[in-house]
Amino acid sequence: MNDSRLPRLRDRPTNSATLINEGCKISGLMTGSGTFLVNGEIDGDCDLRGTVTVAKNGLWKGIINATDVIVAGHVEGDIVAAGNVEITDTARISGTVTGEAIAVAEGAVVEGVMKTTGPSEPLESIEERKDD
Repeated sequence: MNDSRLPRLRDRPTNSATLINEGCKISGLMTGSGTFLVNGEIDGDCDLRGTVTVAKNGLWKGIINATDVIVAGHVEGDIVAAGNVEITDTARISGTVTGEAIAVAEGAVVEGVMKTTGPSEPLESIEERKDD
């Protein structure tokens, strides 16, 4: 099977997400499962089973431990994904990023180390479309 035909994480259909909206700030430890969309601010760590998306206006200060992680906003802390990590062109990350596979878009800023836990040989990915 050709992996280039697989959708990006943010293109996959999901159930309703838990939304932390702009203007909302949460402090402390988050646990649970599902899909999480952060447009606001999180100050703390998480242990979540599911996909965590830090949107363009989102800020996360702490450790993100989740199944899959998508970053379009700002993360000050480590990211530990059991699955994949997508880092978009608007992302800013200060910390270590660990995941089975890590995709980084041109323009993203990552100040730290990236570690993959998947296959030792990288897979080539070519972005053929632009988001509107």
